Amino acid sequence: MATELRCPDSMLCHNQQVNSSSTQNPEPQQPGDLIPAHAGGNSDSAAKLTLSGHANSSVPAERDSQVSGGATLNSENSGGTGNYDAPASDPLLGDCEISRQIGAQLKLLPMNDQIRELQTIIRDKTASRGDFMFSADRLIRLVVEEGLNQLPYKECMVTTPTGYKYEGVKFEKGNCGVSIMRSGEAMEQGLRDCCRSIRIGKILIQSDEETQRAKVYYAKFPPDIYRRKVLLMYPILSTGNTVIEAVKVLVEHGVQPGVIILLSLFSTPPGAKSIIQEFPEITILTTEVHPVAPTHFGQKYFGTD
Repeated sequence: MATELRCPDSMLCHNQQVNSSSTQNPEPQQPGDLIPAHAGGNSDSAAKLTLSGHANSSVPAERDSQVSGGATLNSENSGGTGNYDAPASDPLLGDCEISRQIGAQLKLLPMNDQIRELQTIIRDKTASRGDFMFSADRLIRLVVEEGLNQLPYKECMVTTPTGYKYEGVKFEKGNCGVSIMRSGEAMEQGLRDCCRSIRIGKILIQSDEETQRAKVYYAKFPPDIYRRKVLLMYPILSTGNTVIEAVKVLVEHGVQPGVIILLSLFSTPPGAKSIIQEFPEITILTTEVHPVAPTHFGQKYFGTD
């Protein structure tokens, strides 16, 4: 069970334009996030949604170290420097201070030595890609499992092979996942391993090469996403602005922020705080809030480092 931080006292997309207000400095997509040739992939009938309303955002989008179609993405930290972590502006904060600044909507997995070791391997510059991916997938699975625990269940009665009546629970229907490409796609398999039939949508946010303004290039959701609870997947929260932009797109499709659970592996205090300030009803689930975010995650996970 995740702990609140408290002080001790067939999938289709909507073929329509989406307009949204822009946010400052959208969250960096993780290094190595390349635009796939077919960004969707959960249904043969899925179609691409072009969203032009975000093209007028006034601030450059942060990147996943991604170059596609001639568009180069900018980032807070320079690519190719070998720097694995991007420091945030806030100093290291204790749980009480984080709780005071952010609030109970931020939930942390209970820390133990297993989680701490996985975090250490992911942050280790010398870790092999095989060890990195193995540790990342394990940590993703832990976050996904706890994210599912935040969804509603209902009581049910089943009959055992011996004829015994057992009172249990089962998921309520109406859930889906949405990954913020490309780094968020690293979390999709972990969700499918737990929910084989769950639908997963996608959002791609980049900066325009000429204007350096944030733009939502692609979005694909289940047509009834406005009636679903959403597990939004993005592994690294640096400033939080890419997530804010993605949530705006979901809201434009009728999704209420209160039914969105953001699944993340690492977050900085400013990143989590900015999201909660913009959308106080959203729930953020992560393993660690630390001023230094491992922004090399996407690049190393997808082998583009």
